[in-house]
Amino acid sequence: QVQLVESGGGLVQAGASLRLSCTASGRAFSTYTVGWFRQAPGKEREFVAAISGRGGSSDVADSVKGRFTISRVNTLNTAILQLNNLNPEDTANYFCAAGGDYKMRTFWASYDYYGRGTQVTVSS
Repeated sequence: QVQLVESGGGLVQAGASLRLSCTASGRAFSTYTVGWFRQAPGKEREFVAAISGRGGSSDVADSVKGRFTISRVNTLNTAILQLNNLNPEDTANYFCAAGGDYKMRTFWASYDYYGRGTQVTVSS
């Protein structure tokens, strides 16, 4: 069983940066694709970014491309989502997920494990 814990969210002003972490318990972290998703109040959950198990492949949604980057440190069982130049439209609860197949990375249901989320709030 793998448990995921997100951290790093907070309240920031527009233009600021945040660094979100997703830390996993258990073994075999390097075999899991890790995805980040977000959900704002009243909106559907949306894909943000994903990275393959060894980090050789990554993908970022067009809506955040150029501002968000994803990386991972397998020796620390941690995946990182760097959020730069935040704007109020980025306000959401950010979730990480692990497992699944990288080819299915944009589909929430394709993952095996899920965190509880970390809130990001951006004021104008």
